[in-house]
Amino acid sequence: QHSTSTPLHHSKSQPRSSTPSLKMSVAAKHIIGKISPATSVMMFCDIQDRFRPLIHHGETIIRTSRLLTSASQELNIPLVVTEQYPKVFGPTVSDCFEDKAYLEKLPKFEKKLFSMMTPQVQEHINGMGDDKSSFILFGIETHVCVQQTALDLLERGKDVHIIVDGTSSQQPIDRDVALQRLANAGCFLTTAQSALFMLCQSAEHPNFKAISKLVVNHMKLPNGFNEDLLNKTKL
Repeated sequence: QHSTSTPLHHSKSQPRSSTPSLKMSVAAKHIIGKISPATSVMMFCDIQDRFRPLIHHGETIIRTSRLLTSASQELNIPLVVTEQYPKVFGPTVSDCFEDKAYLEKLPKFEKKLFSMMTPQVQEHINGMGDDKSSFILFGIETHVCVQQTALDLLERGKDVHIIVDGTSSQQPIDRDVALQRLANAGCFLTTAQSALFMLCQSAEHPNFKAISKLVVNHMKLPNGFNEDLLNKTKL
């Protein structure tokens, strides 16, 4: 039952908060979700050979991943790579990297946990310092490993940015429902291009030309998700 009496915690003499602007700024920060290279980590989730022919728009995922891994080099953003039980599902798809030497030197964290946030990965991230607050997440599958990784990061108080053209599942419905679930949980849904230009913030950024060139070249490639949207408008 709802009482019509004055709540016990309410008092006319109760002082108002002296820091309303601080509270608003904290809320605004959470809602806005801006990202910068200094505070960001890229999370590359389980894009492996065995999954390649099975994933909805899998080649688009690989092309988008190649854009993001190249950008991580240009912007000096840490890249965390996991592999789900590689003895069964194979190694990381090498086509996700323009620079194969970069792939070779990166540590690959093997796991059976669905989430990327194994103790080993957590320790690795902790070693990057206390300023890593934004996590740019892409890979497969959206409704399993990506989703559980995102929820673990949110639980740790991190901002999570899901690259929607860089994540997918075997079945489109699993991907679509998972993206809704993630947005409702507090993740920011974005595209690779949007995230990269937000990381640059300005055409005066010293790496803007290199990033812009990567984006332009990427836009020339087929994008299954974009084609799906264009086909819907024709119906």
